[in-house]
Amino acid sequence: MAKQDYIFRYLSIIKKLRRSGEATFKEINDYLTRESEFLDRTFSVSNRTFIRDLAEIRELFKIDIRYDFSKGVYFIAEDQQSDLNNRMLESIDTINSLKIAGDIAQYMFFEKRKAHGTHHFHGLLHAIKNRVVILLLHQRFDSDEPKERLVEPYALKESKGRWYLLAKDRNDRRIKTFGLDRILDFQTTPGRFDYPGHLDVNEMFRYCFGVINPDDAQPEEIVLAFEPEQGKYIKSYPIHESQVVLADNEQEFRIRLTLFITRDLVMEILSYGMAVMVISPERLIREVRAIHQGAISRAGN
Repeated sequence: MAKQDYIFRYLSIIKKLRRSGEATFKEINDYLTRESEFLDRTFSVSNRTFIRDLAEIRELFKIDIRYDFSKGVYFIAEDQQSDLNNRMLESIDTINSLKIAGDIAQYMFFEKRKAHGTHHFHGLLHAIKNRVVILLLHQRFDSDEPKERLVEPYALKESKGRWYLLAKDRNDRRIKTFGLDRILDFQTTPGRFDYPGHLDVNEMFRYCFGVINPDDAQPEEIVLAFEPEQGKYIKSYPIHESQVVLADNEQEFRIRLTLFITRDLVMEILSYGMAVMVISPERLIREVRAIHQGAISRAGN
């Protein structure tokens, strides 16, 4: 069996247990058999091979699958990288769908947009893991000429379909984000750096919408009210992980967010048009109102 098939089988086991919560070995193997027929692969396993698979899953994906002797079922006890694993599962579903579809041009229609710099992933991850200083050739949206930046790469972060490199600029010693789609090229250098032990990327962006992290600002409680139909979308796809539902009825869908007020957040609110009303805080109300009034003024001219 090809190594790729082993990975597909591991992910199928994870997907089965994620969906059902728990399952017997027979239920899991029946699921693998159906996947085998569906994908034209050989996934069904013996009990001994399945036990080895669980060890591999624990090692590769940091997911601990255990057996409940009282119920005779397997279940996921610990998942240390749920975001990464969720994305991998999504990717494997996409790959399998593309394989099955064959001539996909008549079935699947992709957005016509430029690449997001994902071809830099491998090299950047290597530099991050090995603490290698890199020289970026980066072009900002507001500049006609690219500039070289000598940086210490710390992490990769996704935001609204785009990927960003989080790195310390050695020129001013500030931690910045660089859009991968704006990185024209980069090269490693002989330089090395120590990863800052205090850096917690999740905490750093905890109250951010997007990748703008104001230096001296404090997160604020933001209350938004949506029309009920728009609310269904907001409920199924929350604006931010801090989202708390305050009201959900035939009159409105109201939420509370805890975020920094940044341009990215304001642009997101404006994208909902007449379907949203800012309830608080007052300064966000004034900012959104001023933008709407400016748009009306320009339209009148």
